[in-house]
Amino acid sequence: MTITDAPADASPAVRGRRTTVTVLLWLLLIPGLVWTVFRLGGWEPGRLIQLLAFTPYVAIGSLIPAVLALACRRWAAGVVAALIAVVLAACVLPRALPDLDKGATAGTEVRLMTSNLLFGTADAADVVRLVRENDVAVLAVQELSPSAVTRLAAAGLGDLLPYHSLAAEQGASGSGLYSRFPLTDPGSRRNPGGYRFLQTYGTIAPDGASPVFVESVHPLAPALPQWFAGWRSDLAHEPHSDGDNPRRILLGDFNSTLDHGALRELISHGYRDAADTVGKGLIGSWGPYDGDLIPPVTIDHVLADEQIGVKDISVHGVKGSDHRAVIATLILPAAS
Repeated sequence: MTITDAPADASPAVRGRRTTVTVLLWLLLIPGLVWTVFRLGGWEPGRLIQLLAFTPYVAIGSLIPAVLALACRRWAAGVVAALIAVVLAACVLPRALPDLDKGATAGTEVRLMTSNLLFGTADAADVVRLVRENDVAVLAVQELSPSAVTRLAAAGLGDLLPYHSLAAEQGASGSGLYSRFPLTDPGSRRNPGGYRFLQTYGTIAPDGASPVFVESVHPLAPALPQWFAGWRSDLAHEPHSDGDNPRRILLGDFNSTLDHGALRELISHGYRDAADTVGKGLIGSWGPYDGDLIPPVTIDHVLADEQIGVKDISVHGVKGSDHRAVIATLILPAAS
């Protein structure tokens, strides 16, 4: 008689359980795999536009199937899951790391702030407080209503930022730009998509700095399917910055994150995202701040011409608004 320590073949029940576990693990991988393919390809069909804003959360969640697969010793599934997690991490993590190149390091330091006023209902005194306490020189507001203009003036904004370019309207389409510096060629334009939101603009020239064109940005939100085309159109029509004078700064509610190909395409035309540049690109600016059960996402941005330096950025709550204000400290190159 021969004695052996080799285990007997697994019973059909055991093999069935193993197969079930393997199938479930592969099914768990499918959403992350599809998400990764669309994110890398820059494809944003339908409702995926909205979902892509939550890519940082998906990147964290992609670790779960990787850990489960490796714990269950399903090596093929584990390798695929690990690759998905690595790719998504590569898309997201750089935003938490400061860039080596932050643009100009010498020049005129200027602080700019953007704030969405939620149909003009945000607390005007709180907005003015942020301007005063943070020495803001340029304020861009979105969803500026006529009553908000009155309340901002009553709160003393004109004493701090006496120059302005305003296009106030009821609802979400109004826009405003307030400045400590005189505004050259101020005006406004309507975006082509959907509700045709207004965007105000003007050129500032702080002492010692080259002129800079500043625009308060507010493309249509991709909240409903019938607005998707308008969202794409509005982002596609945002001005590019080619490095020639005047340099450009776009700041506002872009209704898109760095996981949206449409925004990355805009940035590729001569801009840098201020928050991403200083390693603060994962700080949320919209979502749960008015009580909605939505995880924080980063849809408010300051985009600066690549020749402009980025020193710092901070994010602040605003009473009565569903957006947090974003304040960027930029360094404008010296006048030539």
